[in-house]
Amino acid sequence: MGQRIGIVAGSGEFPFLVLEEAKKMGCFCAVAGIRGEAETGIKEKADIFEWFDVGGILNLISFFKKTGVKEAVIAGSVDRRNIFNKEIFNEASLGLLSQSQDRSPTAIIKTIINFIEKEGIQIKDPAVFITSSFCQESILTETKPSPEVEENLVFGWEIAKNIADLDIGQTVIVKDKTVVAVEGIEGTDETIIRGGRLAGEEIVAIKVSRSLQDTRVDLPAVGLKTIEALAEVRGRALCFEAGKVPFFQKRKAVSLADSNRISIVVRKS
Repeated sequence: MGQRIGIVAGSGEFPFLVLEEAKKMGCFCAVAGIRGEAETGIKEKADIFEWFDVGGILNLISFFKKTGVKEAVIAGSVDRRNIFNKEIFNEASLGLLSQSQDRSPTAIIKTIINFIEKEGIQIKDPAVFITSSFCQESILTETKPSPEVEENLVFGWEIAKNIADLDIGQTVIVKDKTVVAVEGIEGTDETIIRGGRLAGEEIVAIKVSRSLQDTRVDLPAVGLKTIEALAEVRGRALCFEAGKVPFFQKRKAVSLADSNRISIVVRKS
């Protein structure tokens, strides 16, 4: 990807993993931290760093150009509810958002990416930096899914795939062969908490990719926080897609899952 790489850093472990691997590859890393999302600790690890507001697209482009960046990746999540808060967007950003075909997060991010690329900065797939975070089909925990849990995972899998392809969400929560919650704009972890509040204990969570997933725009992921959410509501399993959904902080997450009798199942599509 060249000697200089830009990283647009949102929340979570993802930006740190990309940064670490990029530096191992010998890249100079210019990190644009999204204010209110990226963790402050990433600033110390970057070769050059600057904070940006969610709506500061032009400032972000200027930062990358100033640092000689011609290729960049988007890593980490941003609260999707921001799209309804017009106060955080300047006039130029609001004009850009108006070009989106709809207000779905995917459509908005694609519009932003197209604009950035027209300015001469190519947005690349971040998956190349986190290959070790993808899992093969397996059961990662010592805690094996019960027959009932397995039935719920099978039941929910195709539903999750269909909902993902409709660009609604990529996570469904199931109990007793009933979908009790579907991921909306709030994200996976809050969907799990909502599902637990609605259906009580013993829920399972299923996370998948879209059939035509543009991983530059949105790379679905799970990790330690996902298991923490399941543990909070006394859920029974997490199932995610092999080779397409990365699993962050794997060792800690598996340990926490086993201590809470939660199965972690990795399944092929």
